[in-house]
Amino acid sequence: MRYEYYRDAEVVFEAFKAGDTDIRRENSARNWVTRYDVPAVKDGRIRKDEIPHELPQPMQGFVFNLRRELFQDRNVREAIGLMYDFEWQNKNLSYGVYTRARSYFGNSELESKDLPSPDELKILEPLRGKIPEEVFTTAYQPPVTDGTGNVREQARKAIGLLKQAGWEIKDGKMTDKDGKKFAFELLLNDAAFERLSLPFKQNLERIGVDMSVRTVDTSQYRRRTDGYDFDMIIDLWGQSLSPGNEQREFFGSKAADIPGGRNTPGIKDTAIDELIELVVAAPDRESLITRTRCLDRVLLWHLYVIPQFRYGKEMVAYWNRFSRPEKVAKYSPVAFDTWWIDEAKDRALQRGESK
Repeated sequence: MRYEYYRDAEVVFEAFKAGDTDIRRENSARNWVTRYDVPAVKDGRIRKDEIPHELPQPMQGFVFNLRRELFQDRNVREAIGLMYDFEWQNKNLSYGVYTRARSYFGNSELESKDLPSPDELKILEPLRGKIPEEVFTTAYQPPVTDGTGNVREQARKAIGLLKQAGWEIKDGKMTDKDGKKFAFELLLNDAAFERLSLPFKQNLERIGVDMSVRTVDTSQYRRRTDGYDFDMIIDLWGQSLSPGNEQREFFGSKAADIPGGRNTPGIKDTAIDELIELVVAAPDRESLITRTRCLDRVLLWHLYVIPQFRYGKEMVAYWNRFSRPEKVAKYSPVAFDTWWIDEAKDRALQRGESK
């Protein structure tokens, strides 16, 4: 097996189509649906497979920087989140491929669903008053639209929440009591994210909120994020099936001030710290699942992140010279070291045929 590194994502894609590389793991629904319309795919020389798995899906989303006073009010975070129209985006930009992320441990048994179980309540009840009340009363679900692009109802709710937080619309702009306009910057390091960010920006303009979108090079992005010099970014947290002390780095109070750390929202919450320690100290699998679901619920209802999307399958394209096991592992569906060169397929491919 030989790995080749490219500095440009477009060059990588073109190299694969030209046969310079053999296998491509696709992470773009748009590419998957629209950019493989090439002769090698049509005649079977390139295969496209979607391989299901049960791996936890990362929580990816727009991340509020709580170090900014602007985002410390949960009503404000909820209002901004209402204006992200996932259903329209998924239909029009992602060809309906994705589902909405709704958990920090999605697609796994660690994901919180429905209302808390009796075992979860034993952990959560002592924290009542320190955690959002919705944890006890409402199963978390990100806002849902009808997918038409009409967000009038969401805008009405968002304006009401911002009013509760001390903001009101003056001359078409959301403004506080001192006359300061509601404005912030979304910092990106990949122009590909602009496609899903600009419709969000347009929706925010409808309620008088100015979100500027700025894409910078990797080194500048790293400098700014290492020092938490941003208002909002797009980030994700990859999780394992056995969460543990890495949760301290992701969401623990002590990690919030460490330069270059993973606690990008700047979470400092004693109840979350307590739940993290319970996860770390879980004595068996059953208690680990219960405690992780509790942590998930509390993180979700604090609305630190506006969830984007997830997909419980691996999208893999490859030149049709390989065979692979019919049965794949639940948690490692694309293990290339279990694939092999199929001599008959390889000879057919070299002759320009499909096998």
